[in-house]
Amino acid sequence: MSFSDAFFQTSVTALPFTQVLTGMVQLTLLAGILMFFRPLLVGIARALVLAVRPRLTKDELAARRKLRNAKAIQPTQAANDGDAGGADIRVVGSRS
Repeated sequence: MSFSDAFFQTSVTALPFTQVLTGMVQLTLLAGILMFFRPLLVGIARALVLAVRPRLTKDELAARRKLRNAKAIQPTQAANDGDAGGADIRVVGSRS
């Protein structure tokens, strides 16, 4: 007995045609139902994501943006003492 025969334990008899046909019809119906209700299912999934991880408010986003810009400008102010041209390039590069 070969390894594959022992591993898979397949029998020689084939599946009845009606069982295969019934399975295909059931899969087709399931796919059709899922396609029909796809917008509803996507909305439910988005609502669940927002329930777990809510969006930030506009004020929180503005505060985060202000902090990020301040952090980007801070190293350039220290570099301004030595090389003004290089600091400007770093500011432009950090904002993109």
